[in-house]
Amino acid sequence: MTNDVKESFSADSPPAPAALAAKVRTLAPSMTRSMQRVAEAVAGDPAGCAALTVTGLAELTGTSEATVVRTARLLGYPGYRDLRLALAGLAAHQQSGRAPAVTADIAVDDPIADVVAKLAYDEQQTLADTAAGLDTVQLGAAVSAAATARRIDVYGVGASSLVGQDLAQKLLRIGLIAHAHTDPHLAVTNAVQLRSGDVAIAITHSGSTGDVIEPLRVAFERGATTIAITGRPDGPVTQYADHILTTSTARESELRPAAMSSRTSQLLVVDCLFIGVAQRTYETAAPALSASYEALAHRHAPRSR
Repeated sequence: MTNDVKESFSADSPPAPAALAAKVRTLAPSMTRSMQRVAEAVAGDPAGCAALTVTGLAELTGTSEATVVRTARLLGYPGYRDLRLALAGLAAHQQSGRAPAVTADIAVDDPIADVVAKLAYDEQQTLADTAAGLDTVQLGAAVSAAATARRIDVYGVGASSLVGQDLAQKLLRIGLIAHAHTDPHLAVTNAVQLRSGDVAIAITHSGSTGDVIEPLRVAFERGATTIAITGRPDGPVTQYADHILTTSTARESELRPAAMSSRTSQLLVVDCLFIGVAQRTYETAAPALSASYEALAHRHAPRSR
């Protein structure tokens, strides 16, 4: 997807008020420090910022009016006026809801019950943010490409490789030809064989993992339809992606690294992609899924004593 397409899509489809906080969390790490101050201000106090003019918000954050406008556009709004309307909507949404009782900041001496509560809350927030920020137009296009693909290759390393294997396994069980590649050399040599009508999927939370970008680039140049599942919609991987599916950027802590947080949102996107493909190919997917269940049924039968 080209930058022109990305920009035009953002301008035509501003995020809903409820999705604003998720958008800020996703894009903040890739912003300049001055833009981060604006983004953090609007996400932290939407009601207060909604009452400010562009000049007032610039003064509050120690930035310039131009920075405020650039931040609004990066968040998906045509201008600051549209951002203010979204902030008012977000403030109303927050006032009608209930404040969370816990945060995900886990301390070394936390009781295990607190750990469970904090992780559960963080998982819920990650899933909610991912769902709010997921572009359903891009998802639909990715589903259409995968449902009719001759072959699907999935690239991922580290924690993302586990998600890639999960996706490939799901697709295989509904009768599609899918392979998850975790070895970067094999990933590239397989990508060379792709062509138009094939699909290549790169999974990278950072959007800058070279071992994932390289095979996606080769697949892109060979004419395959390429999909990036990433927490950085402006990361290097997206320059070789026809379709971009954005995951939530959860907060990282000492006891919960980004790999754990990102996997939750990646699995949600993978499940959405898989269910969409299964719906499109239901006539062949349903019998294939039944056949796979039958083939494995004896392995789950209780053993006789």
